Amino acid sequence: MLDEIRARIEAEIERLTHELTVVLPKAIKTAVEHGDLRENADYKSALERQGFVQARIGQLTQRMGELSKIDPDHMPIDRVGFGSRVRVLNVSMEEEENFTIVAGDFMDLDAGQVSLASPIGRGLLGAREGEEVVIALPVGERRFRVLELYTLPMQLGVEGG
Repeated sequence: MLDEIRARIEAEIERLTHELTVVLPKAIKTAVEHGDLRENADYKSALERQGFVQARIGQLTQRMGELSKIDPDHMPIDRVGFGSRVRVLNVSMEEEENFTIVAGDFMDLDAGQVSLASPIGRGLLGAREGEEVVIALPVGERRFRVLELYTLPMQLGVEGG
């Protein structure tokens, strides 16, 4: 999972760097050639995009630094945490659901991924197999029982932290 996230971040950084160093300078040059920059929407738009791209590259670089600090050797092997795959029973609806706990930037609800920062992610964090947790959701409280837990250290074959 960590390698997949790193690859996605690196690909986005590469794409944004190309945009910042190749695409946007051309767009700005073309807009400048059109004259009067005070009323030039293309110029203003390109500058705004340039600022956004620079900020996003900064965020992604910071995220890469955070990922390098994740040490599966020191993560609990028996509790829900980052990277855990969890099969839960929604007790009130009597339905099983599968979640993978991910960083917010890479959440894909259709794939069953939930962010650590989401109500479900926060509610499941630290839970053990067999435990029930009550999670406050916008639609009301829900009770989930952790049926099966496959933590990141388990996935990587780490003995446990």
